[in-house]
Amino acid sequence: MRADRAVETIQREMTTFARRARASAGRLHPELSLVSYTLLGHLEEQEGCRATDLAAHYALDKSTVSRQVAALERADLIERRPDPEDHRVQVLHLTAAGRRILAQVTENRQAAFRERLADWPEEDLTRFAAYLERYNTWPDGTEDGD
Repeated sequence: MRADRAVETIQREMTTFARRARASAGRLHPELSLVSYTLLGHLEEQEGCRATDLAAHYALDKSTVSRQVAALERADLIERRPDPEDHRVQVLHLTAAGRRILAQVTENRQAAFRERLADWPEEDLTRFAAYLERYNTWPDGTEDGD
């Protein structure tokens, strides 16, 4: 019974966290939604990828990713380049502007987290970080279920 209550609390708090993350994204950079920020971060981490890879990684519908990609292209934050191994395939990459905005938003987000967690003891921060990593790791040991 206690485990059921704990799971309910976790679900409620994760929902609150997600809502706050979406709301704060607009304050950190008005032109960059949380989804856009996440996609840019993935493109930077992967050093480019296909739109279908983004959709698969984030379990998003291809049309959703397509709309996000189109908006990021219009804003000159990403560009398409032919895959050097298969010129039929287009790979998405950050532009210089995309890298600058991503760095700015990342810095702002980290500052907000530091402020929010400033009075937490280091032991709590370490434990919380480990729990989040554990939660976000799939049963097969990967971070994204792939």
